[in-house]
Amino acid sequence: MTQPSQGPRRNGPRRNGPPRPTRPQLHKPTRDVVRLTAYDVLKAVRVDGAYANLVLPKLLTERNLSGRDAALATELAYGTLRAQGQLDTVLSACVDRPLAQVDPPVLDVLRLGAYQLLRTRIPPHAAVSATVDVARTVLSAGPASFTNAVLRKVAAQDLPAWLVQLRPADAVDEVALETAHPRWVAQAFRDALKGDLDEARTALLADDQRPEVHLVARRMSRAELVADSGGAPGPWSPRAVRLEGGGSPGDLAAVRDGRAAVQDEGSQLVALALAHAPVDGSDLTWVDLCAGPGGKAALLAGIAAERGARLVAIELQPHRAELVRKSGVREVVTADGRTPPLADGSVDRVLLDAPCSGLGALRRRPEARWRRQPSDLPGLTALQGELLAAAVRLLRPGGVLAYVTCSPHLAETAVPVLDVLRQHPELEQLDARPLLPGVPDLGDGPAVQLWPHRHGTDAMFLALLRRRPGNQTP
Repeated sequence: MTQPSQGPRRNGPRRNGPPRPTRPQLHKPTRDVVRLTAYDVLKAVRVDGAYANLVLPKLLTERNLSGRDAALATELAYGTLRAQGQLDTVLSACVDRPLAQVDPPVLDVLRLGAYQLLRTRIPPHAAVSATVDVARTVLSAGPASFTNAVLRKVAAQDLPAWLVQLRPADAVDEVALETAHPRWVAQAFRDALKGDLDEARTALLADDQRPEVHLVARRMSRAELVADSGGAPGPWSPRAVRLEGGGSPGDLAAVRDGRAAVQDEGSQLVALALAHAPVDGSDLTWVDLCAGPGGKAALLAGIAAERGARLVAIELQPHRAELVRKSGVREVVTADGRTPPLADGSVDRVLLDAPCSGLGALRRRPEARWRRQPSDLPGLTALQGELLAAAVRLLRPGGVLAYVTCSPHLAETAVPVLDVLRQHPELEQLDARPLLPGVPDLGDGPAVQLWPHRHGTDAMFLALLRRRPGNQTP
């Protein structure tokens, strides 16, 4: 007697009822293009030393991601990079060996998953499942199983609970962990805020938020730019427009044709302060000593042209010099700002936007806070001093120099200004605050430090120096 078949038939319809539906292949992960894109950004930053804000837009275009998908990929990539140190602290409590012994690609996936669990509203089960699928796609079954186990431990409690459990004894360490910054950066913010750790915490939390997009009106009125972009007038700069929610500035015709550009309102303010600072005597020759990529140079060049003056933009790197030209600046010289090809004592206004640590723009450069190290500072401050010396030599009696850094670190702000004033008694420092009219909370002066939590701008520093009239260049 023939025995009945055991189990479902593999081919053909069932004898009774409709065909059995095909079972999903649960062991094969689906291709989650959004999370894979975020992972590829993390990998490019780690392997190639890439900048996330340059890598991600290309990937979004190549993979046809837009709308909510593009927004989620951006949030996961940038957010994971910003929070890396905080995520690593939590992961260290969930992994049975030092994180340095975890394969870097696996650690990238773990960070991506931990970010979703701790700092987004994605349901924990979805975050774990989707991240494990990414691990299966880019790694293999073994790392995927490890990822699943670790992330389930991470998901056992939320971020506030983890911060309580892992709270360091040192107050600065605690703020650094809470705000997802290295300790040395937290300490630098505290020092710049006169030791006020509570305000430093507020500043660092603001620094950890995704910033608005700021536009500058170059060859059009701000009212026209507001109408074209749908943005709102910036509160401080008469040329600024802010796009709530980020927007897509590259889609604006005014940005594409150069009538407007993306530029932080703080950068606009320091350039405008130099343009409106009082000079004694002629006002015909302006110089931007480190002009690349050209944002401040383009703004100043437009104002100079309106007054019948000329701006000479100097940039050491040829590719950055080309960016300055593309911004609309006519006179661009590829040269070292420490040895500019201009006569000493011949310039009326000098902008020195010096190379710096960039600690003031960490919110716009998500990987920078973990890439920069305190050991970078000596080389940068030495360069800043050399550039300041060159800028002073260029300045004619009665002329004005703006020293600018995108950093609140005292070694890059107050210290070099004090040094150059001590070395050059022919200089005097102007009070910069009246040249930022309407901007509140500028401190005691005479220099100005802008802050994301006070002004919604990058943490730009500005000092204005003038060679006293009658003091010739030594």
